[in-house]
Amino acid sequence: MSLLSPSSFFFLSLLLVLPLSLASSYPYKASYRIDCGSATSTTDPFNTTWQADDRYYTSGATSIVSEPLHFRFPHEKTLRYFPPSSGKKNCYIIPNLPPGRYYIRTFTVYDNYDGKSHSPSFDVSVEGTLVFSWRSPWPEGLARDGAYSDLFAFVKDGELDLCFYSFATDPPVIASLEVQQIDPLSYDAATIGNNHILVNYGRLTSGSNQWGPGFSNDADDFGRSWQSDAASRSPNAKSSIKSVTTRERITNTNQPPNYYPMKLYQTAIVSSGAIQYNLAVDAKLDYLIWFHFAEIDSSVTKAGQRVFDILVNDKNVTRVDIFNSVGSFAAYSWHYVAKNLSSTELTVKLVPVVGAALISGLENYALVPNDLSTVPEQVIAMRALKESLRVPDRMGWNGDPCAPTNWDAWEGITCHPNKDETAVVISQIDLGSQGLKGYISDKISLLSNLVNL
Repeated sequence: MSLLSPSSFFFLSLLLVLPLSLASSYPYKASYRIDCGSATSTTDPFNTTWQADDRYYTSGATSIVSEPLHFRFPHEKTLRYFPPSSGKKNCYIIPNLPPGRYYIRTFTVYDNYDGKSHSPSFDVSVEGTLVFSWRSPWPEGLARDGAYSDLFAFVKDGELDLCFYSFATDPPVIASLEVQQIDPLSYDAATIGNNHILVNYGRLTSGSNQWGPGFSNDADDFGRSWQSDAASRSPNAKSSIKSVTTRERITNTNQPPNYYPMKLYQTAIVSSGAIQYNLAVDAKLDYLIWFHFAEIDSSVTKAGQRVFDILVNDKNVTRVDIFNSVGSFAAYSWHYVAKNLSSTELTVKLVPVVGAALISGLENYALVPNDLSTVPEQVIAMRALKESLRVPDRMGWNGDPCAPTNWDAWEGITCHPNKDETAVVISQIDLGSQGLKGYISDKISLLSNLVNL
């Protein structure tokens, strides 16, 4: 299974909805939740409204899971699927978004909705970049229970494209979709830039059960959910680890650009021995690891009383003294980019130097480089041609005509990179024997690289 397989992640579902009621201090209001496959709006147990699936999709059909009572939330029970008659490529296209950065979360489930006992193989892209790969057969638990998957991506053209590419005759499926605008400077975007998608490979809370939007009433302005770190810890170190909690207020929380919630820092694990995490990764990619700490032990009253080293793949990358950095009952974060990986497992260790090691949480994101996309004016031309020729759904003319570049282009279209390899252009259109009727839009003049029609 691909390392971008959603079964590797800890995720939540996404669906377009009405703007969320956020704290007045949080300035980013664009927000949607869609209950895919639902004919009506629904409300979950946390009083969150999910919009009916009555727009934004390019094609497809709706269904319900075979075991509705097995699922907790209404938006997990319905789904949209894209049969072969809908074409190889289908999308949810969210228009009129302010350019910026977005948190995107999906819930994907099969649960034998079609009675065929065959979980489908398909890919998912965001803004023309491959992010998730589902391959049949799915593990039994995953097929029945489904999985939440999430990521952070920049939307530069005011329109979010979430697209599905089918293999053979397998119909892609999606149960829900969430889109939440976030701070464009979050997760060190000033250094990393806006040409990567951050795909969640693990967002862990230490000393606590899973919490966050969709799992509890605890707020997170970005919509992030936090999974217990227990399953990711090395079994060799678990016996020496203790959980600690506080109800004291933690300063430096809910602040730009990352808006981490206070709850994240009110629990932690401590150990007089090493704390080790074993994290699944794709060795072809780099990973952004974000560490969270708060000194919530009131017996630590000065610098030097709790000091520990952080090792990533046995490389000592920094030494941490939380009190020396921010004092007590204050949030402190630090991040590191792991590169040149040689294994599908990344190890993170906290090794005590003075006192016990402590951690409140950890995030692990794959840095997926943005794929090349089609030159914008040529996208305009192709969409106009689709309309003027009344191209049928079965041809799958949806999303970017040429991206992702590892998918087939639109049926009948040939693409190649431009001279400086910064974008993709259309060089050939072959629509013979398709039974099309209409006219050729004058926008075809925008296809300046076309050599054969």
